[in-house]
Amino acid sequence: MTEVKQNNGEKHGSFEAFIDGNHAGLMTYTWAGEERFIIDHTEVEEAYNGKGVGKEMVLAAVDFARKQGKKIIALCPFAKATFQKNKELQDVLA
Repeated sequence: MTEVKQNNGEKHGSFEAFIDGNHAGLMTYTWAGEERFIIDHTEVEEAYNGKGVGKEMVLAAVDFARKQGKKIIALCPFAKATFQKNKELQDVLA
């Protein structure tokens, strides 16, 4: 099971994925004002490629955005592709 933890700072933040306590991936973001954040980078540890770790982090970002009333700008190619493939997530795009 994938666990995703959020670290939110004043200017930057991240979502970190863990599987069985092991670090599996990291997605970073930068705040663009108070209402939007930019997903700028997603990386998954090689051992966890193809296991949906990246998508879990995008889903965590979408959940956060919906709960906080924020919008997402997806600059990271992986995040951008995930939004394009999943229309049900696009309501949070800026």
